[in-house]
Amino acid sequence: MSTRTVAFRDQQIPVVGPGVKPGDAAQDVVLSTGFVETFRLLGDTQGKVRLISVVPSIDTSVCDLQTRRMNEAAANLGEKVVVLTVSADMPMAQKRWCGAAGVDRVIMLSDRMGLPFGHAYGTAAPQLGIDQRALIVVDDHDTVRHVEYVPSIGQHPDYDAALAAVRTLI
Repeated sequence: MSTRTVAFRDQQIPVVGPGVKPGDAAQDVVLSTGFVETFRLLGDTQGKVRLISVVPSIDTSVCDLQTRRMNEAAANLGEKVVVLTVSADMPMAQKRWCGAAGVDRVIMLSDRMGLPFGHAYGTAAPQLGIDQRALIVVDDHDTVRHVEYVPSIGQHPDYDAALAAVRTLI
């Protein structure tokens, strides 16, 4: 298992998991949508292009803006695309935030139970109990087509590059 780092304040925090790159087969992982409700990342979005937006915590300013941006994108990408936001926040906190923010086009998924997404996709920062910010595009045949691991927790990803990758698939 490779170990990379992500900048958090003045520290480099270890990030674990194999990481993915374009051309890799995407992995199906089970994430939480409630106390006992779950969602299969690939199985429950079969036949769709997936834009996966990974944020450390929905209650921070960059994560808030990233998720709002993904919600706007979801409204314009059509029925062939599903936009998913993954964070280690509790599902109830995600639902509360979505209600307050008026975010209704993004499927919120919690990676809180051991960071299974993070370990499969290389975004797990277990020292902080969060995932590294990333944008990942997976096509309708479960192949990774675009990946950006953001090197600093407080930095925005390249939204335009991820959206361009999605548009080439629809």
